[in-house]
Amino acid sequence: MNRFLIASVSTVVLLVTAISSSFAAERAPNIVFILADDLGYCELGSYGQQKIKTPNLDQLAKEGMRFTDFYCGNAVCAPSRCVLLTGKHGGHAYIRDNGDPGQMLPETKALGAEFPGQNPIPDEEVTIAEVLKQKGYATAAIGKWGLGHFGTTGDPNKQGFDLFYGFNCQRHAHNHYPKYLWRNREKQAQPGNDRTLHGDTYSQSQFRDVAIEFIEANSDKPFFLYLPFAVPHLSIQVPNEDLEQYADMQEDDYKHRGYLQHPKPHAGYAAMITHMDHDIGAILETIEKKGLADNTVVLFSSDNGPTYDRLGGSDSDFFASADGFKGLKGSLYEGGIRVPLIVRWPGHVKPDSVSHHLAAFYDLMPTFADIAGVKTPEGIDGTSFLPTLLGKQQKEPDYLYWEFRAYSGQQAVRMGDWKAIRQNMMRPKVAGAGKLELYNLKDDPSESKDVAAEHPAIVAQAEAAMQEAHTPSELFRIPMLDGKK
Repeated sequence: MNRFLIASVSTVVLLVTAISSSFAAERAPNIVFILADDLGYCELGSYGQQKIKTPNLDQLAKEGMRFTDFYCGNAVCAPSRCVLLTGKHGGHAYIRDNGDPGQMLPETKALGAEFPGQNPIPDEEVTIAEVLKQKGYATAAIGKWGLGHFGTTGDPNKQGFDLFYGFNCQRHAHNHYPKYLWRNREKQAQPGNDRTLHGDTYSQSQFRDVAIEFIEANSDKPFFLYLPFAVPHLSIQVPNEDLEQYADMQEDDYKHRGYLQHPKPHAGYAAMITHMDHDIGAILETIEKKGLADNTVVLFSSDNGPTYDRLGGSDSDFFASADGFKGLKGSLYEGGIRVPLIVRWPGHVKPDSVSHHLAAFYDLMPTFADIAGVKTPEGIDGTSFLPTLLGKQQKEPDYLYWEFRAYSGQQAVRMGDWKAIRQNMMRPKVAGAGKLELYNLKDDPSESKDVAAEHPAIVAQAEAAMQEAHTPSELFRIPMLDGKK
């Protein structure tokens, strides 16, 4: 080969590389949001867990930013996911509790649905997926939906997602070896499964594989991959090969309750989380192999706090799942709503960094919109925390807000170090129902000492925030707030 030809080839290679680099820089970043189900704040190694192995998520934390004061949208599945996807806190979000519409539409039945699905979000609600599609993002939701069945207005394909794969109904997701999973409106049989303790096709593994397929199919365009995994929510089920690494885990005389009895519930629960961690590693490896890592924001969190053993979930005491915090899933105390958040974005987010910025699920929509360079819809409650991700100073929110009519009815607000909470709002005859409790989380993160009597000005401020944040909901009324009908 002569010198002229070599020089020409080199010039072409350099030109192509320059064009590719320029294209990558101009292309909107990919966003991958991974959501565990009922994972506690302290169930990752990077958040202090001692018994469960999560090497890939721990490495993600080393490569990115770990948040210490991040909160989910609500204390249980459906309302938390509604807050996440619509950017509205619990006082404005359409879905504020679990539940279903009571009957299936004829169109839903015609598709062969066997589970009812949850109350659907309406057409007028704008989701993160719809916001990002303004910028040409390919969108997928893979895992558990819980915001309306196919045939309703909450159909994920009507809410901005090109691809949905997994469990549409939360009840369907109570077994990890289902007879079928949904790919958009098509039921796809899962061979060798009969909804018993074991099977041949583990749904979590399927979610991993379909996620990898989506990344590979859309590597030439910006994509939003929402991965609301169904583990470690009950039932405790995991392939035997994953269970083996916890063969020596202490079981004692723990009485495992719930939908299915697992012979080794501690080992089974730990293995579910480690299996998920391994799947996340495979997804991250795919992103790396496709040359997308530097232009992909990867986030990991949980939809609410860890569960309690009477529902057949984790032994949260054994694992110290919400170590140091009061309450578990279903509670607006810290253990029910404070969740991990890890964010990796090479070249933008400082590796091995920690943020104490106050933020919640409803801040994700404006953050993703900022990253993508698009506008958010009017009327959302969230504020972008992109400045925090980029290492810039950012004003703390005036307050974070939650309300939840289940578990006797609760309302909570966090203002800086202060946390105010009201209980028994659906049980007005209980002594002290609706009385405001006040805690200083800096001095008392376990919410063990109510100091409301000592700080009347802070109490008044919290009550004003609660009144401002709440709007009545016909579907999820709290009579103590809305008056009797």
